[in-house]
Amino acid sequence: MKELLEQLNTEFEAFKSDAQLQIEKENKAAGTRARKSSLALEKLLKEFRKLSLEESKK
Repeated sequence: MKELLEQLNTEFEAFKSDAQLQIEKENKAAGTRARKSSLALEKLLKEFRKLSLEESKK
C-alpha cells in the first residue's frame, strides 16, 4: 500500500508540473504528457480503491 501511495505521489507531481507548463507556457508536448499522466493516475487510483476496500474488510 505504501508503494502504491509513492507511485501515486510521483505520478501526480509529474502531472502537476506538465499541466503547469501547458497552462503557463502553452507547451503542447507538456499537455500530451499531462494527459498521459492522468490516465496513469486513473489506473493507480482504481488500484488504491481496490486495496483500500480489501484492507477495510480485514
